[in-house]
Amino acid sequence: MKTIKEPARDIPVRAEADVLVVGGGPAGIMAAEAAAGDGLRVMLVESRGFLGGNLTIGLPILGFLGRKGNQIIEGSAQRFIDRLRARGAASEHRPCKNHMSLTIIDEEEVKRTALEIMEEKGVEVLLYTFFADAIREGDAVKGVVVESKAGREAILAKTVIDCTGDGDVAFRAGVECCKGDAEGGMQPPTLMFCMKGVDVQRLRDAIVGHPDVYDMDVMPPEQFRTGKFITVGLRTQIRQAQAAGYRIPVARTILITGLADDEIWVNMTRVSGVDSTRPESYTYGEIEGRKQIYEIAHYLREFVPGFADARIEKVAPFMGIRESRVIVGRYVLTAEDIIACRRFGDAIAVAGYPVDIHHAKGGDCTMHFCDDSYDIPYRCLLPERVAGLLVAGRCSSMNHEAMASTRVMSTCMALGEAAGRAARLALKAGVQPADLDVEALRAELRATGAYLG
Repeated sequence: MKTIKEPARDIPVRAEADVLVVGGGPAGIMAAEAAAGDGLRVMLVESRGFLGGNLTIGLPILGFLGRKGNQIIEGSAQRFIDRLRARGAASEHRPCKNHMSLTIIDEEEVKRTALEIMEEKGVEVLLYTFFADAIREGDAVKGVVVESKAGREAILAKTVIDCTGDGDVAFRAGVECCKGDAEGGMQPPTLMFCMKGVDVQRLRDAIVGHPDVYDMDVMPPEQFRTGKFITVGLRTQIRQAQAAGYRIPVARTILITGLADDEIWVNMTRVSGVDSTRPESYTYGEIEGRKQIYEIAHYLREFVPGFADARIEKVAPFMGIRESRVIVGRYVLTAEDIIACRRFGDAIAVAGYPVDIHHAKGGDCTMHFCDDSYDIPYRCLLPERVAGLLVAGRCSSMNHEAMASTRVMSTCMALGEAAGRAARLALKAGVQPADLDVEALRAELRATGAYLG
């Protein structure tokens, strides 16, 4: 690659924080909220013009409930849902055989509520600010370099929490990272879109009344008769559409009821081979995903009951990335840990979503379930041999298969809360996060409402 030499220059230090959170998605919001307090200066940097990340793209939150129907994600994540629910902007946690549970949320109210919480907690938020590099001295991260309309600046911090989803800070700090399966294949992303004017009752009646026609992957009738639901299946309809010349990129129809009675969010675009850490690849995914939306909407109107008069209401502001970088931390969670419902002495979160792998090639997916729930150890948030840094969310230390479970938003919120509390407690104790008394962290998590089993 052709190169140029950039002249050396002094970078102004915009701020010095106690805790700096990079990335304002589900993990980042929880991390910043949990880190705030005790007179600490906490900052949150986000590249977009709003907070919320994948909470704002039309997806329901999956996995608040475990396999046995008990609630396993509580604490700050539940309090966030309570605030939304008080505004009529979130549903109850509805059990779902495939997805453990689904919680429908209003994406615009998420943005509002997240900013309100940051203001209440005294977190300094910088939007439209891109992470550019990590500042490392010896074995410790000392802050980050950011880029914005103001130019290139530094933010120094005693502790940095990487909630970028792509492990950007960790990667730039020299932490070992992995991407994808043994061949580098990653789960493909989806660009969500919303349709209004759907006759949801007709769709509901067709699924329940004609199982021989509308073949569902898992179809407990009670799940579809009332309340919010996710459909997964209608494979016959897709085959019929493909035979008629439609280009449908997936093998299953995935439809999610919205908060409005005539609203359906569609989870069916799929662009294989997208790498969100490469801008040309991510750009291709966005362009191709948008093309697919109109073909899928046409398919729904022609082949799926209830959609004849439906229209595209809105498209998510960005693709939902299922997989990119993960760090190699002090412990790497595996699918074997999940399937065995493994317990850990340093558990800082409990999860129960299945290992849900959307195949890197082709349009299908594979799901593997544990019988109950499993623990996520604190060590998954700690990079090897790099101090001053915690990593929370889908870029925490998991292998390819395990990340297919931990990537859901409820789990990322729990990991973010644990990272934020760990950062604050470590600063209070005058130690690095890796040297924190994990029992003190677990005690605070329990005291503030988190579920640890």
